Order: sequence, then structure tokens, then C-alpha cells
Amino acid sequence: MPPSLATLIYLAFVAYLFRRDFRQKPNVTAALWLPISWVFISGTRFISGWLGMFGLNFGGASVEEGSPLDALYFFVVILLGLRVLAQRRVQLSEFIRYNRWVTIYLLFCLVSMLWSDFPFVAFKRWTKLLGQPIMVLIVLTEPDPREAMVRLFKRCAYIILPISILFIKYFPDLGRGFDQWSGAAVNCGITTNKNILGLDCMILGYFFIWHLISVWQLPKGRERRDELILISGLLAMVFWLLNMAHSSTSLGCMLLATGITLVLGLKIIKKEALNFYMVGVIIFAIVAEFGFHASALVIEALGRDATLTGRTEIWDMLLHWDINPVVGTGFESFWLGERRDKIWDIFPVLQLNSAHNGYLETYINLGLVGLLLTFGMALATYFKAARALLNDFHFGRFRLSYLILFLVYNWTEVGFRTHTVQFFVFFLVAIDYPNAGLALAGKPVATKNQSAETDYEF
Repeated sequence: MPPSLATLIYLAFVAYLFRRDFRQKPNVTAALWLPISWVFISGTRFISGWLGMFGLNFGGASVEEGSPLDALYFFVVILLGLRVLAQRRVQLSEFIRYNRWVTIYLLFCLVSMLWSDFPFVAFKRWTKLLGQPIMVLIVLTEPDPREAMVRLFKRCAYIILPISILFIKYFPDLGRGFDQWSGAAVNCGITTNKNILGLDCMILGYFFIWHLISVWQLPKGRERRDELILISGLLAMVFWLLNMAHSSTSLGCMLLATGITLVLGLKIIKKEALNFYMVGVIIFAIVAEFGFHASALVIEALGRDATLTGRTEIWDMLLHWDINPVVGTGFESFWLGERRDKIWDIFPVLQLNSAHNGYLETYINLGLVGLLLTFGMALATYFKAARALLNDFHFGRFRLSYLILFLVYNWTEVGFRTHTVQFFVFFLVAIDYPNAGLALAGKPVATKNQSAETDYEF
């Protein structure tokens, strides 16, 4: 098929998906386009990257400077988000009351700029981090937060999935690249590298599996059937792209979260005993690791070598790097200046800009204090998810399953980072706001004006 014809067909398909979405008249406001735009840009390419595809260069002269166009985009979106929250009378005191650990984490990231070698760069990156909870609060304060979350992921998927397939199949100069570790040709779709494509598919894939379970509970009818067909088609795209991206970490984490979601739906599982189950799983994992080297077996099953494609060598180097172990180098400041140049001299081909381990990345930037706050934020999210299982089961198991997915994902990739999609979804499951979750509880929402029973057992 000629690329021009394929482009017309794919664009017509995307237009059809959005037309179908709008005709359902979902109970969301126009403000939802702010987090949709935020997630889409974070999960694909920045504005400067999109324009760069057409030969327009708006990048900065260095990594420290960044692109003024990207900075303007994030600044404007954050300002508009704050305006929306002000109109909805969202109160900072209430946010702090219900999200103490998130608040402390954000404040420590801000304070850490005091000992950063690049405080202005750190402040700009912290501003992007602040945009994450702002975008999440827009979703949570929509008239129907549950439907807002569904529409957010759907509308992002309508563009990311089909256009990624279009790029890979018909525009290889846009949809393919080369792996920084091995130099082999890889598929990156609408994103800038295969890991980001795998990440997008991991999040969208798990979300649509979770949504499929919700839709399955609806009464039989045309709307239910059409929604199941749509979800099945989107999931088919997800698995095709995961296969093309060869992202073992993303696939493994998505399957892990899916397994947890299904197990939590079993009638023999007592939600009140979740803490007991978690302790048992932790003990089992420790015994399996020290007795049978379970992690090595899992790594081999995912087609990776024992060094995780050279990551262990990088981890060893960073652990012995001369930094302040208590407070680190400052928020998002390690991979700047002389430190970055020295590491690039050691690994000239890779040109690293992350530790490829979220916990190590947190340590080198924020030290042991930052790690403690990160674990505290994760633990607080776990208890929120555990409570949600008792009064909002379907969303509760989404929160818990994604939390575990996110924590595992951070073992070989960096998820605790400013504007990333995976960090946005983490804030989505970590943040509570008074009355915001009322629409998340109760009936599953898939299409307009549908009702369903509140029994979510699966």
C-alpha cells in the first residue's frame, strides 16, 4: 500500500474513533484536554521534537538550556491547569491533608535545589514535576472522575497506537531507530525510542485490560458489544506494538499487573486480609530469590542477559560515585555538567542520561532522604489502595496493581522523573482529594447513560 494512501486510511480511522467518542457525549469538561495534552506530549515527543520532524529546530544550545518552546508549552499548560483548579475551588490545605507524603516529597525536591550545581535548571524541572499533580487534580475534580480517566486514556490511545503502527510500517525513517545499547535497528513508533513505546503500551495495555473487566460487567446490549470490540481492537494494537518494540520490562510489568488484578477479583481472596497476603508474598519472594535465584530465572524468561544489557555495570559505577549520600546532588541535577561529561567519556556510545533504575536515580539526585520519602509515598499509596479495595473495589485494584507495576518497573527503568507518563499515572493512583472519588465508586462507566451492578467480582 502506498504510504500516502495508508496515511489517509489511518487518519480516517483516528477521526472515526474521536467522532465515536464525542457522539457518546461523555460527562467530562473541556478542561480534560489539558491532562490529555500533557500525557500525549510526555508519552511521545515534546513540541520541539514534533516540529523537528519537519526541519524546524527550536531546541536549546545545551541540555541545561532545553527548548524554550517546550518550556513555554509546559508553563502555559500548568498556568491553565491552576486556573481550572482555582475555578473549581480546589484548596491547597485539603490537598496537603489527604496527601501528606506526596506534599513532603514535592517540597523536598524543591528544597534540594539549594545544594544543586544547577539550581535554575532544577527549578524548571521541578515546575514540570509540579504539573503532574495539577493535571491529576483536574481529572479527579471532573464531574465524573471515573469517566474522565477512561476518556483520557482512550483519547491518547486513539492517536498513539494507530499512528505508531503507521510510522513503523510505512514511514520507517520516523518510526524506527537504533538501540543505544546494541546499535541494532529498533521500532519506536510515534515516540523517540523503543523503551518509551513499550512504556506507553504497558500503561495503555494494562488500563484497557482493567477497563475490559469493568465493561464485561455491563448488561448485554449493543453499547456493551461495541465497547468490547473497541477495547479488543486497541489491545490488539498494544500487543502488536509490544512485539515490535521488544520491550521485555514493559511486557513483564503489564502481565504482572494483569495477574494481580485478576487474583484480587477471585472470590476466595479476602480484601480485609490484604496486609497478610502482602507479607506472605514478600516472604515468598525473599525465599525464592536467595534459595532459587528467582530474579535470574525471570530475567532469562524475558529474554534478557544476567547483566540486564549492561545495566549492572552502570549501577556499580554510580553507587561508587562521589556524592553526598544523605541528600544527593539536588533534584534532577546529577546528569548535568562535568558529571555527565565524565560518564559519557566512560560510556561514549551510550551517552547516558539516567541510571536505568528508579531507586538509584532517586539516590544520586536526592540521597537517602529522597529514597526514604519515595518509599513513604509508595507505602502511603499502598494503604490508600488497600482501603479502596473495601469501598471502591474496581478502582482499588487498579491502584494497587499499578502501584506494584510501577515499583517493579523502576528496577530497570526510571519512573520517578518529572514529566513522564508512568509518574503521572502513579500520582493518579496516589493522590486523594475530598469527594473526588465518589464517581469512581459504584457502577462501572463505559458508555453514556449505562448502569450496572456494583458487584465487581471476577
